[in-house]
Amino acid sequence: MPDDNIITILFLSLELRKPILVEGPPGTGKTELAKAIARALGSDFFRVQCYEGITFEQMVGEWNYQKQLLHLEMSRLKETDQDVFGEEFFIKRPLLQSFINHKPSVMLIDEIDKADEEVESFLLQALGEKEITVNDLGTFTLKNDVLVVLTSNSQRILLDETRDRCLFLYIDYPTAEREVEIVKSLVPDAPHELVERVVGLIQRIRKLDLVKIPSIRASVDWVRTLLVTQDGQDIGDESLERTVRVVLKTEEDREKVETRIFK
Repeated sequence: MPDDNIITILFLSLELRKPILVEGPPGTGKTELAKAIARALGSDFFRVQCYEGITFEQMVGEWNYQKQLLHLEMSRLKETDQDVFGEEFFIKRPLLQSFINHKPSVMLIDEIDKADEEVESFLLQALGEKEITVNDLGTFTLKNDVLVVLTSNSQRILLDETRDRCLFLYIDYPTAEREVEIVKSLVPDAPHELVERVVGLIQRIRKLDLVKIPSIRASVDWVRTLLVTQDGQDIGDESLERTVRVVLKTEEDREKVETRIFK
């Protein structure tokens, strides 16, 4: 079950029609939260995965130039006029798809901190005005209730305007007790003692100065690995040390863990 803070923010977002900005370390379930909200509400789910260099146009859509050129060539051969700036020539991307969808939707803008400030500003404008304009095609107005979730790993400082417009939610790594519950829900066949031991080690590993801190998913992967390799039985230090590589992503991290946790 989600904690009270998440439930409160979700309730306020629905009532006030405000986006939710979710921050926290990588691997704490920010993206999964948006998916879970969509499932709980029975809403359609759309996702824009941001990356360095992404443009607002790539979030909205782009013209199918090959199709346009083909139709222009056919028009030339038939000696007819052909309008190649209709919707059938435009490839709609998730942001625009969520706007024109006639059903309630959850729109995830994932890792907005990887996009530049100009893209962030255009996005806020579109969400604020509830419309998107495409050159040569026209303006699309929001046709449904869209709950917008933005996630950030704090790679860069977001615009003050973004924080002003959003409800803020911070998700940290869970407590050991909560993480055991999460892992058990995802791997129900795992012995409780095994899950507790893995989570306990993961919690200790996270306190080290690592390049890549293990996520909640790492705990799940480790438990599943032990179930496959050891049938979940007689899990000793040797088995744990041999399989810990599943949750470590660099050689430097592996050396630190083997030295400080298993020695």
